Parts: sequence; structure tokens; C-alpha cells
Amino acid sequence: MTPILFFLSVAAISLGAGFLGSLLGLGGGIIVVPALTLLLHIDIRLAIGASIISVIATSSGAAAAYVRDHLANLRLAMFLELGTTTGAITGAWIAGLIHPRWLFILFGLILGYSAVAMLRGRAVHHTERALSPLARRLRLHSSYFDDAQESEVAYQPVRPGLGLSLMYVAGIVSGLLGIGSGALKVPAMDLAMELPIKVSTATSNFMIGVTAAASAGLYFMRGQIDPFIAAPVAAGVLAGAFIGSKALGQISSKSVRLTFIVVLVLVSLQMLFKGVRG
Repeated sequence: MTPILFFLSVAAISLGAGFLGSLLGLGGGIIVVPALTLLLHIDIRLAIGASIISVIATSSGAAAAYVRDHLANLRLAMFLELGTTTGAITGAWIAGLIHPRWLFILFGLILGYSAVAMLRGRAVHHTERALSPLARRLRLHSSYFDDAQESEVAYQPVRPGLGLSLMYVAGIVSGLLGIGSGALKVPAMDLAMELPIKVSTATSNFMIGVTAAASAGLYFMRGQIDPFIAAPVAAGVLAGAFIGSKALGQISSKSVRLTFIVVLVLVSLQMLFKGVRG
């Protein structure tokens, strides 16, 4: 394969990954890493390094709109980033020590979990509870205007300590696999902290870029970020995410979700098979 054809192939795969990732709120990294390793046979560590750069670009592009609309809770994000950034550095350090076959197996398991989580769906009801002392002290409560309900929605997070612990785990997964780990962060905020789903999604999108940036330095120092791979991945995922956000209202979410669950299961099985075979 010529360099130009390789560059265009990486960009096309990343475009599709960003498009599907934006439709489902999972980011493009969870698709682009298996695609690069299975279709183009790129070393998984180089694919993870490129994916980390794409996560930073995608998060930066979408975060501004969420902050403007007050959907992303900045105080909560900065508090939870204490766990995710620490976890991301831990995960990136561990990734340099373990054999690539275990990265394939772990990625396959994470994809399988994402498929199950998407099949079950997300919680839509928010339970009112007393504001915890820590949440009150940090002023983590907030509100946003919901266009669908045409009303102001006030909310207050519960169990911030549990949320911080879960974010550390999500950070480790992000640093290990080069994904935004939104499939872990959103359920953690939605189920453990009982935040509205829109706030969970928007805050997670804001956080994934910071989490990825925390681990990018270690991958760069180890020479595992190849600009020839990272550049088309970042550009493709960012463009795909923009197109996906525009097309979201015209595509049946149920159809896309069911189709993507099948894709996740198939890719998960392929990654597990490759990891087991070594």
C-alpha cells in the first residue's frame, strides 16, 4: 500500500468512526483502534497513541457548545478529573509494561461491556436526594435549560466519592486503550451520581479530552504517537463527529443503536480472538 493510499484509508476509517461515535455518544476511539489494528494491521500501541490525539481533538471541538449551553458542569468535571487524570497516567504507564495481546483482550472486554450497556439503555429518571456535604462544599449542583421540555432543570449530584473512584477506573481504561472511556464515565455519572443523562453526556465529553491529554505525554515520550497515523485519525474523527452531530436528528437512534451493538459484538469477538491467539 502506497503512503498516500494508506493516509486516505486511515482518514476514511476515522471519518466513519467519528460519525458513528458521535451518534452514540461513545467517541471515535472505541471504533478507530480496532479498525486500524484489524483492517490495516497497525501496531495496537501506535493505534492507541493516534486515538488519544483524536479524542483530544474531538473533545475540544464539542466542549465549547456544551459549556455555552450550561450542559457541561465545569465544577463537577474538574472534581472528577482528579480521578480520571490520575487513572489515565496509571493506565498509560501500565500499557508500556504489558504484552500487546493483553491489550487486545482488555479492549475486547471493554467493547463487550459497551455493547451490553447500550443494549440495556440509559436511565432517564433522576431521583431527588439530599445534597451530600462534599457536593455542597464544592457547589457541584447546577441547572440547565432543556429545549425539549422547555423548562429549567435543576439537579444535584449524589455520592461524589463513589463517582470519583469510578472515574479513576475509567481513567485507567482510557490511558490503557486510548479511548475517551465515555462508555464508563456516562453510566458512572448517570447511575452512581444520579445526574440527568444530558448533563452526564456533556460533562463526559468535556472530560475525555483532559483525560486523554494526561496520558498523551507518556505515549509521546515512548515514541508511540506517529504523526503520519495520528494526523489523519484526528482529522477524520473530528470531521466524522461534526457530520454525525448534524445527521443525528434525521436518523433513527434505535436503528443506529441496534446496528452498532452488532458491530461492537463482532469487533469484540475479533479482538478477543486475536488476543487469545497472540
